[in-house]
Amino acid sequence: MSKQSKTKLLHIATIGKAVGLKGDLKLHIYSDFPEQFKKNVSFFIDEKQSITISDINHARGLFKIEGYTTPESARKFTNKKLYTTIERTRKECHLEDGEHFWFDIEGCSIVEDGKILGEVVEIDRLASTTYLKVQTAKELVDKKFAKTFLIPYQEPFVVKKDIPNKTIVIDGGMDILEAS
Repeated sequence: MSKQSKTKLLHIATIGKAVGLKGDLKLHIYSDFPEQFKKNVSFFIDEKQSITISDINHARGLFKIEGYTTPESARKFTNKKLYTTIERTRKECHLEDGEHFWFDIEGCSIVEDGKILGEVVEIDRLASTTYLKVQTAKELVDKKFAKTFLIPYQEPFVVKKDIPNKTIVIDGGMDILEAS
């Protein structure tokens, strides 16, 4: 997997269907930072095109795109993804102590008892639990273990995080891998 650059676009939301008569659209947020979605803020919908939020209602999960005031005009954005950059995310989103951006966790080695089980290739949230999707180490795949597996990103599974050195020490990962 190639290392991410600062210009890589991060998928942070998907636009849903048009709602009502004034061009409102559903907003499905895939970010821990809903506060970044606010009036007059722009997001990419692809590498060359961006949209600007003209109004947002977080409680209802609705927003409007500047210049699109009817359901007919807004519908063309249904199923479009909203993106931002790593650089902008680092600048605008505040982390608490011990928290990390998902893009920094991707690429970390998963280690248990000094043995590398694999590498984090993706992070998923299912209900209220965050999971690390791990690409199993080649030596273990050669021994007929699953090619990928999920580990809950929480105690007691995560013992130690060393994100600057791209290592996460876990407990119980081998059991999960054997059951996968």
